[in-house]
Amino acid sequence: MNKLLHIDQFNQMIDSYKPSKESKELLKKNDLVVLVAPSSTGRNTIINKLALTNQFEFIVTDTTRQPRINNGILEKNGEHYFFKTEEQFLEGLKKGQYLEAEVIHSQQVSGINIDQLKKAYDQNKISITDIDIGGVENIIKMKPDTTVILLLPPDFNEWLNRINNRGHMPDDELRKRLKTAIKILEAGLERPYFNILVNSNIDQTVGWIKDISIAKKYHKLDEKNQNVIKNLIKSTINFLEKSN
Repeated sequence: MNKLLHIDQFNQMIDSYKPSKESKELLKKNDLVVLVAPSSTGRNTIINKLALTNQFEFIVTDTTRQPRINNGILEKNGEHYFFKTEEQFLEGLKKGQYLEAEVIHSQQVSGINIDQLKKAYDQNKISITDIDIGGVENIIKMKPDTTVILLLPPDFNEWLNRINNRGHMPDDELRKRLKTAIKILEAGLERPYFNILVNSNIDQTVGWIKDISIAKKYHKLDEKNQNVIKNLIKSTINFLEKSN
């Protein structure tokens, strides 16, 4: 398990964090799309397909945790994350080199480095990344025109199948992810800045995200999506209660 040695220092710096003047100027010019979703909703597949269009640049985030194995493959530095020491991350915060940063589960710190946004801007591409729900508010504060997209599975059973198809997951890890998912889903009902997409078909979802990002065809919360979210929350709570 990852452990933060400087958690108090990180909490203090993040609470009062402000990007540098140079970072703020870059943020104003950069188009940024952020995907938020429960685990196993298809974020990575969608981002990879969008990157292949040459219109989007995947923003690789910095993290203080160690690389781990996903689907039998060890994460690679610079491809999945930039793995930083706590000291390196703290130095970046001191210099205002992050769009946002957050402490996750009191075990690690993750954040979007401005250098990645500059790379996308220099290539005239739209920046796209995925982020935990806790970091969204920070991004909106720093860059109010960020396009925020909430991805949903079509229903609970399909979602559980997707989770199980990724390989065996310890029960405590599954419960943790489902509890986090409830927070994400509840935010979808409460926060007005979300574009809501039900990911039933990858190619269709990719098309929707292009429409939202480029043509500004927004997908705000409607009655149909509201019902999807409410049913997912209800089914997730029931599953957690039965598995106690």
